[in-house]
Order: sequence, then structure tokens, then C-alpha cells
Amino acid sequence: MLYLVIALLIGVGIPVQTAINSRLRGYVLSPFVASFISFSTGMLFLAIVTLVTKQTLLFPKELFTSQPAWIWIGGLLGVVALTGNILLFPKLGGVQTVLLPIMGQIMASMLIDSFGLFNSPVQPFTLLRGIGIAVLVLGLICIVLLPNMMSRRTSHKPSTDNSKLPYQLFGIGAGMLMATQAAVNGHLGSVLNSPIHAAFISFLVGMIVLFILVTAVFRKLSNVKLAFGSGRPWWIVTGGLLGSMFVMGMAALVPVIGTGMAVILSLFGQILCSLLIDRFGLLGAKKTTITPIQLLGIALMVVGVILVELF
Repeated sequence: MLYLVIALLIGVGIPVQTAINSRLRGYVLSPFVASFISFSTGMLFLAIVTLVTKQTLLFPKELFTSQPAWIWIGGLLGVVALTGNILLFPKLGGVQTVLLPIMGQIMASMLIDSFGLFNSPVQPFTLLRGIGIAVLVLGLICIVLLPNMMSRRTSHKPSTDNSKLPYQLFGIGAGMLMATQAAVNGHLGSVLNSPIHAAFISFLVGMIVLFILVTAVFRKLSNVKLAFGSGRPWWIVTGGLLGSMFVMGMAALVPVIGTGMAVILSLFGQILCSLLIDRFGLLGAKKTTITPIQLLGIALMVVGVILVELF
């Protein structure tokens, strides 16, 4: 039960991280620079925690020969996941930017669990688990999609959905990569006997990838300084701390409760926190009312989680 609560709680931090990094992007004028700062902050935090708990940042060289090459790709997958939402938002809007990656995460986590991919614990895909996933998806639609559709119909705004299929597919793919990252880091954490060390390596790889992109490809490293100075809140660079706690928590949970359950409960936490942020206008968000259809969606998600967990 404790593991399930932890999975829920680490998901709560993701909407806060997204809000912080979105604000950071406005200062540094680049989603990749914002991601680089976020990864750097998270990497430094994880380096300190790793040194405290393991007294070393190094790892056995035998990892390169005794383990599959995919154990090192968690950071690369994280780069796609972190910057994907920022890139998709102006193309798809807030609703689809939230919904599509979540759908991708659920799809990938069920595939990983069913076949034991990336050395994850095998969770057979039963009929009741399938029904649970369907109920979860229906709950997501009630929370995210239906209120937007009803609002658009009431305001009689014309549809502007023009050739968005490539971006929509990318949104689903980015969500699938997020679930894959959790499974990869979960195995790496088991090999190293430390989910914290695994999270550090993941963030280190991600930071290196982003450093190359920011310096060699986009040549915007100087934009980093725009995140600091007068008028910049101190917390603007703390998004990486929340992200590092999420990656660390998932690396610890996946070997115990499986990728599917870890992903689903963290998603539930993300959605609840997002609704609360909107309801009370937290972190500068515009206040919105939680509708009855959204409350129905939350209830459906609870039922879906119970079906997936018990069956």
C-alpha cells in the first residue's frame, strides 16, 4: 500500500514541474534551454543524494559488457518527454497536449508489463485488467477532453484542427517513451542496487544530450543567463528537483509494483494536481471550475485503478 501512495505522490509533482518549466521557457526563449537548466538542476541534486547514500558517482565498468545497451537510454527518453509537451502545446493546445502523452504512457506500460520488457515484472493482461484500462481511458476523456468539447460547442467556435496528425502521433509516442524510461531506469536501479544512482545517470545522460543540442545545434547556451537576475523568481530553476524525484521514485517502484501500476498511479496524481492548480489558480494559473463531468472522470479513474491493481 505504501508503494501505491508513493506512486501517487510523485505524480503530483509533475504538473508543478511543467508549470515552472513553462514559465522558465518564457525567460530563456527556448524549450531546449529550459530543459537543459531543468536537467542540470536535477542532476546536481541527484549527484549530492547519490554521494550521501553511496559515497560514489562511479559505477562498475562491467555494466558495459554484462548489461544490455538500452540501460543507458533513460536520459535520452527523458529529454524527449520533457521537451515534447513544450513543443506540442502551441500546435495542439492544452487538452491534447495532456491527453495524448497519457494515452501513450498507458499503452506502453501495459505492453511492457504483459511481455516483461526491459526486465520488468510480468503482469499478465487479463480481461478485467483490459476493462480497467478502458475505464481509465474513459475517465481521462471525461476529465480532459469532454469539458473542452462542451465549452467549444457552447461558444460556437469553429474547429481549427488542420493536419495535426503528425503532432498527435508524436504526443502519443512521447508518452510511450516516458513509460519506457520508467522501465529502463527501474532495471538500472536494480542492477546498481540504488534507484537514486540510476536516476543520477539518467539525468546525466539527458543533460549531456541537451548540452550538445543547446551548444552545437541551436547555439543558445548564452540564453541560460536569462534565467537569473532581477525580476526572476528564485524557484524558476527548481523544476529539475521535482523531475529528479519523479525519475528516482519511478526507478524504485517499477521493480516492485510493475511499470503499469507505477505509471497509472503517477498519472492519477498528475491529473488530480492539475485540476487543483486550475481550480485554485495556483502558480499563476487561471482559475477554472471543476465540472461534474470531471468529477465523474475522477471516479472512473479510481474504479479503473482498482480493476488494474486487483486483477
